[in-house]
Amino acid sequence: MENIKRALLVIILVSTFGVSFSQQSTRQSAFSKSYEFEKATNYASSIKELDKIYNANDYFINLRLGWLYYLTKNYKESIRFYEKSISLKPYAIEAKFGLIKPLSATENWEKVKSQYLQILKIDPQNTVANYWLGVIYYNRKDFASALKLFEKVVNLYPLDYDSVIMLAWTKLTLGKSAEAKVLFNHALTLRPNDKSSLDGLKQIK
Repeated sequence: MENIKRALLVIILVSTFGVSFSQQSTRQSAFSKSYEFEKATNYASSIKELDKIYNANDYFINLRLGWLYYLTKNYKESIRFYEKSISLKPYAIEAKFGLIKPLSATENWEKVKSQYLQILKIDPQNTVANYWLGVIYYNRKDFASALKLFEKVVNLYPLDYDSVIMLAWTKLTLGKSAEAKVLFNHALTLRPNDKSSLDGLKQIK
């Protein structure tokens, strides 16, 4: 009886893994074809390959469909799939960065800001989120909030020109001319003859 039970267990396990391996192989094949179609800029066919194996609970498929619909400029669908992927993995930063793309394309800046804030709750040191959220605050003339974000990025990456120049202009706008001058000169070292840095120094003089 014990031997029969063991034999049945082996049969069940083999059958289960056989289905699993078969499904995995089908999934891998669909993704492979999807990549090839994307490479050829045939986005409609790339999407169709994933539609064949679509599973609402599959984070990867939803994430990829979000990207592919973004490439087709179908931003509504792109947002839908990115939001689905975020609901499946709330702490996945890549999905939030993905969602920012169609939101930016539709100029939904408040939701873009919200995504950057969500990313920073998970990863406070994320330089991309800190920088672009700083740019949003700067464009809205919330220079005090922008200052904190740009300072964080420059402290992490002192040789990053984009962050240095934004910090310099933010300091200048806030009346911190001496600090701005140091930063503009530093930016000129990073990028010789930089027009933005030279314009900033002219305003200080």
